[in-house]
Amino acid sequence: MSKKAVVLYSGGLDSTTCMAMARADGFAPHAMSFAYGQRHSVELDKAVEYAPRIGAVEHQLVEVDLRRIGGSALTSDIAVPRGRAIDDTIPVTYVPARNTIFLSFALGWAEVLGAFDIYIGVNALDYSGYPDCRPEYIAAFEAMANLATKAAVEGRGRYRIHTPLISLTKGEIIRRGLDLGVDYALTHSCYDPSPEGLACGECDSCVLRLKGFAEVGVKDPVKYVRGEA
Repeated sequence: MSKKAVVLYSGGLDSTTCMAMARADGFAPHAMSFAYGQRHSVELDKAVEYAPRIGAVEHQLVEVDLRRIGGSALTSDIAVPRGRAIDDTIPVTYVPARNTIFLSFALGWAEVLGAFDIYIGVNALDYSGYPDCRPEYIAAFEAMANLATKAAVEGRGRYRIHTPLISLTKGEIIRRGLDLGVDYALTHSCYDPSPEGLACGECDSCVLRLKGFAEVGVKDPVKYVRGEA
């Protein structure tokens, strides 16, 4: 039987590819998604609907309302930037402590499952400057995980945070996913979709996604407001 791994799965391009890579590594993916008050909840709808089709053997949906904290265009009444020049500055779509919160839940579930492997689709190349997507952050969290859990302290295993996408371009991520049979029509990445659930084509996430598909010469199968891709 495959070893268990907890995979943080949003329903987006990166996390879906990450789940396929966990399966390819020989793990049985236990997917964990979060309803955190995000304005782009269409992504979460896809996660709930498609997790079994994408390969999850179990799917947890955790509710934690980060709107009560705010401080992000994704969780409060701050406009999502469109058409900006993407650089390494931290944009208003950064959600305070989001990956720390998500990884903490994943760590707790992993300990209960008897799993010592956690996958997260963070990326430090084609990304929007988020500090909790960097290798040094992941290394620090992994070190903390092995100090803070009963299973690790008792010597039953050592936790590892897998970041298979961290040094890939968006195009390389898409190519890897296509090679693994990922159907990107089952994903959604837009930060500010239309009421009908169409991607805007102009937010950071859409721009990076479209750039990646252009790099591999493949049409993005999702629908955009103005028919991009």
